[in-house]
Amino acid sequence: MILSNLRLINFRCYSNFSWEVPSKGAIIVGKNAEGKTSLLEAICFLIRLSSPRTSRSMHLIHQGTQRMGLLGQLGTQTRRIVWSSQEHDLQVNGHKRPDQRSYLQDSMPLVWFGNRDLEIVRSGSEHRRKYLDSLGTQWHPTYRETLVRYNKTLRIRNYLLKTRPDDFRQQQVYSSELVRYGLLLTQLREDLVSVLRPHIIQACHSVTQMREDLTIHYHPSIEGDYARQLEDTLADDLRTKQTQLGPHRDDLELEINRMKASEYLSEGQQRTIAIAMKMAQATLLREETGISPIHLIDDIFGELDLDRRQSLLLSLPADSQTFITTTHLTWVSRESLPYPVWSLSNHNLECFQA
Repeated sequence: MILSNLRLINFRCYSNFSWEVPSKGAIIVGKNAEGKTSLLEAICFLIRLSSPRTSRSMHLIHQGTQRMGLLGQLGTQTRRIVWSSQEHDLQVNGHKRPDQRSYLQDSMPLVWFGNRDLEIVRSGSEHRRKYLDSLGTQWHPTYRETLVRYNKTLRIRNYLLKTRPDDFRQQQVYSSELVRYGLLLTQLREDLVSVLRPHIIQACHSVTQMREDLTIHYHPSIEGDYARQLEDTLADDLRTKQTQLGPHRDDLELEINRMKASEYLSEGQQRTIAIAMKMAQATLLREETGISPIHLIDDIFGELDLDRRQSLLLSLPADSQTFITTTHLTWVSRESLPYPVWSLSNHNLECFQA
């Protein structure tokens, strides 16, 4: 299943844009602020209803307008989105999908590579949780629903802690719901890390020929009786007006030779592990779904040395549709170009190599 055409109306900097998409994908070359990343972001939103750049979909709408539209041919599916603050019109093959879950149920896997991936390794735990959740919602059919329900329950419980601290009955109701979805989400994440771990290690070795001992451990913030722990920490929760324990505090620990990757590795080593984690994400999705994901690679090749560039390019499956953005092509020889090259200028694409 490939993306064969794309149309955007009032998406980011694109007021009206159409593209007959190459079957293999493309290398998109353009200056900064030309809209290269926004183009990949549009593909991501069309397929997954999410953006790696913002959690607020209204930020995707072209400034000064009220709604955006996306239309794409994905295999035999015609996918159409009209999105505004009042309307989320989602259609597949002309049939309206009632909600995001039903729109996504027969979409395809996708993996985003970007410079901010470095934060997965060197920054706070929220970046590693986001990495797991981005993969998990494509990996397991109940992951997304569980995550959505947990986050909604967490928001309500925190709201009660802030505004109705004496309403113990309602706090108990939502604490019970938090335990229900929190335990399920924790189990899903533990299962995900278990099947993902060997793929990360293998990808790390293939990118760098590294033979150091890489360990990956999912570290939940709760161990044992979650309900009892919520009761024991209620006084602290009321004081801070937020829930202290739960999957929203979990972490994915990454160590090399028993040293924390975030503290002891060079930036180059951290970047390598981040790329390996995205490569592992693609491999696992292909293994689990039987479909090779679309790869969206946003301007990272200029940050890699020659060996890592070649390793990443060679790791991309031949049957995957891949889109790479870059400001220049000095990182690759003309003879080695794996995809057709398109030039982006003034929000217009022009192919100068088929």
